[in-house]
Amino acid sequence: MSNAHPAFELVTSATIESLGVQVEEYRHHKTGAQHLHIAADNPENVFLVALRTVPQDSSGVAHILEHTALCGSEKYPVRDPFFMMIRRSLNTFMNAFTSSDWTAYPFASQNRKDFDNLLDVYLDAVFFARLDPLDFAQEGHRLEFAEPGNTDSELVYKGVVFNEMKGAMSSVTSQLWHTLGRYLFPTTTYHHNSGGEPADIPKLSYQQLVNFYRSHYHPSNAIFMTFGDVPAAEHQAVFEEKALHKFEPLDKTIGVERETRYLAPISVEEHYPVSGDEGLEKKTHIVLGWLLGDVTDLEESLTAHLLTGVLLDNSASPLMKLLETTDLGTSPSPLCGLDDSQRELAFVCGIEGSERERADELEKQVLAVLEDVAENGVPYEQVEAALHQLELQQREITGDGYPYGLQLILTALTGATHRGDAIGLLNIDPILEKLREQIKDPRFIADTARKLLLENQHRVRLLLSPDDALSGRREAAEKARLAEIKARLSDGEKEQIVQTATALLDRQQREDDASILPKVGVEDIPPEMPKVEGEETRLGKQKLTRYSAGTNGLAYQQLICALPDLTEEEKQLLPYYCQALTEVGLGDKDYLQVQQWQASVAGALHSYTSSRTDIDDLQQLSSYFVLSGKALTRNQAPLTELMQATVEQVRFDELPRFRELLLQTLARREQGVVGNGHALAMAAASAGYNRAAFESHATGGLLGLRQLKALVRGLDGDDGLEKLTAQFQAIHRKIAAAPRQFLLIGEEDKLPDYSQALTPLASETVKASAAVSEDFDPHRVGELWLANSQVNFCAKAYATVPMVHEDAAPLAVLGGFLRNGFLHRSIREQGGAYGGGASHDSNLGVFRFYSYRDPRMAETLADFDASLEWLASGRQKDEQVEEAILGVVGALDKPSSPAGEAKKAFHSALYGRTHAVREEFRRRVTEVRLEDLKRVADTYLKPENASTAVVTGAQGREAGLELGLQEEKL
Repeated sequence: MSNAHPAFELVTSATIESLGVQVEEYRHHKTGAQHLHIAADNPENVFLVALRTVPQDSSGVAHILEHTALCGSEKYPVRDPFFMMIRRSLNTFMNAFTSSDWTAYPFASQNRKDFDNLLDVYLDAVFFARLDPLDFAQEGHRLEFAEPGNTDSELVYKGVVFNEMKGAMSSVTSQLWHTLGRYLFPTTTYHHNSGGEPADIPKLSYQQLVNFYRSHYHPSNAIFMTFGDVPAAEHQAVFEEKALHKFEPLDKTIGVERETRYLAPISVEEHYPVSGDEGLEKKTHIVLGWLLGDVTDLEESLTAHLLTGVLLDNSASPLMKLLETTDLGTSPSPLCGLDDSQRELAFVCGIEGSERERADELEKQVLAVLEDVAENGVPYEQVEAALHQLELQQREITGDGYPYGLQLILTALTGATHRGDAIGLLNIDPILEKLREQIKDPRFIADTARKLLLENQHRVRLLLSPDDALSGRREAAEKARLAEIKARLSDGEKEQIVQTATALLDRQQREDDASILPKVGVEDIPPEMPKVEGEETRLGKQKLTRYSAGTNGLAYQQLICALPDLTEEEKQLLPYYCQALTEVGLGDKDYLQVQQWQASVAGALHSYTSSRTDIDDLQQLSSYFVLSGKALTRNQAPLTELMQATVEQVRFDELPRFRELLLQTLARREQGVVGNGHALAMAAASAGYNRAAFESHATGGLLGLRQLKALVRGLDGDDGLEKLTAQFQAIHRKIAAAPRQFLLIGEEDKLPDYSQALTPLASETVKASAAVSEDFDPHRVGELWLANSQVNFCAKAYATVPMVHEDAAPLAVLGGFLRNGFLHRSIREQGGAYGGGASHDSNLGVFRFYSYRDPRMAETLADFDASLEWLASGRQKDEQVEEAILGVVGALDKPSSPAGEAKKAFHSALYGRTHAVREEFRRRVTEVRLEDLKRVADTYLKPENASTAVVTGAQGREAGLELGLQEEKL
């Protein structure tokens, strides 16, 4: 048991055996600040401080404050301590988040000195922020003249958050969610867009920002959360010394009230913009949303999760079956599911790719399914499978995206925010046991469906319909607002706008004294990379690689084979074959029965392919097919049986199912463009350099999306589907015949039993013809991809060298060096983009510049070149090289989950990136010098050799064509 610091008292504690942690909740005597500590035998320590933030409009005040608070504090009065600390740290995670009712500042590090440094900076930033008006102008919004200094030119809005939200709200899914929220929550803070609506952001004044900070950023309104092997009392000593002792209790309680309930369901219609040449057919979204119970009632919350699983978990679930198979739309809505991130739970279902006149019929069909469930219940096996999925989610040790400790913290944060049982949200085993008893009553799910949904009058039906003139009207309205503002300006006010722009530019160009910030250095880098070792054995005549790892009662297993020789057309179809493989029928079972089978025994089952160049030859390409599954220990043998059936008994005769899957894939890919535009632009810019880069663009990139659209258009009539499934069948025969090997990950004492259970998969196979690396004609690219986006994503790419080349390490360091020293300032701070930078991909042998949610295009592309001129100018310091090295090593050493570490080690070695190879690359990174950066830039990054790609919307088309880019339509 951890002893509390004298300034704190222990409120409660609990051991959670299923997670292997001890959770302790403390209260600060003076201010009432809450501290939740998750004690774990884990050296990756995590810190988060959250403030309850409840905006009363959509001006983005909480979001802009999150940005501005990180722009300088009392102890660290530099312009950009957050981004400066990213460069002076070995962190495994650093960020800040604005949610709908909280703002959080988290970081993680495996290095204690680094953790202490970051904690000092974060505490000062949150509780003693300077909030300089110029930082508000940069991060939030400001007025500038389109031609700097020319008061006769047009006024324009600028600001990082303003442009970020223009990009975020280009996503139809975001528009759908925020629009639904306005009607589901008519009176509480969730009625508003906490990130900020672009039309409302300019309404926020600097004084309103300051007032919000003073009322919300106070220890009495704060939740401190920590995870790892540092005792709670040590954290509390720092909290008290650095911040808490300076505050008196806050005289008000900030929170969210329960929403006022509707007495009858409502129906509303809103619109979203589409570009004029897209057409309006099959573009309407129809969703139904219900407001359920309080998220802090754990039993009610888990019951709602279980009901959601029963209704929507997979294609065999009654409501999901309707949404996937109805001819009223093309696919289920991306909002389908249960949202538990706010004070009250929201259940949503619906479709996309529909027409407005079909809303009545969809609502009727949805209610009919719910009525059937409430009247007749569902088979016990389906309910048990849904509960099984909840248990898996509780048990699995994750951490391949966010650090594991941060995921636990965010799970508990919802309860803490609303002053509920935060520990209970982590320890759901007791309620799972209660549910396990309750579902034995065949009326349990039936009665729950009736109570939570059918008898619940707080229901909203939303139609979100396309409007090809809306974007133009919004632009015209913004221009009219700006013209009206300009017409009212006095000469003095115009001069003030010019002076603010000049002052901000001067501030952005000022070199701050970074030495006042704490740092780690190259000397703090551990001498060796963490090593994960597997054991090679045999499964029949085939290779089995086993890793022992603390997986908390889960088994992970994969069947791997080298990709056989495929035609070009088959390569294009590979992603869709892989997706369909685990979504269709097997043997005498149709796809609905298989979905139920999967849900009852597996945590996940999916297939994919991956490709990498050789470590010393970019023109040689290796590719593998992987069938990957995970299950609880008791289900490992049934998982193996399921995997065997997937390989040996897959059915290609369910033609309507293949159409559904392709339509769903197309919908998800289209929705992902504006959220992932920078990666798609980089893939397009890189595609001309080698076959690996081209195939990345032609499968997962924009070219792949265009080809998928064409593929879907060709499915009209059974002939198209029959031809497609015949091609899938041909691919499958080749893969099923290829020699196999296996990967197995689990707790050490279970591995022998797991291995024995895997034996059926090791059947004799016929050796298939191996894929051959084909010749590729390298060429430069200059492309302009038009998407439904209000902002730009710009990329430039250069051909470089593979991983083991001596220049690969300095190229890796160069990316961070250019971002830190030049690109961050020019593209984000001065240009107003949400982000920008550069990186080297040694798997493809390509160096890439990029910008993200960017209001500019030509200027950003010019800034990419200007960063190289800055490098050549000789105005850099050796410590800037050290900062870039820390960033590369931090990324290389970043831990993932125990199973994730084993998978990474295995698949890296599969492509020749053994631990020894990666460690040698890491060693070279630590030895990079400034002259190395200049040498590789001179050698590889000649602007005349660059390839360029830009993703933009209709508003950027003319500017892109003026740059000589070739227009490419999706």
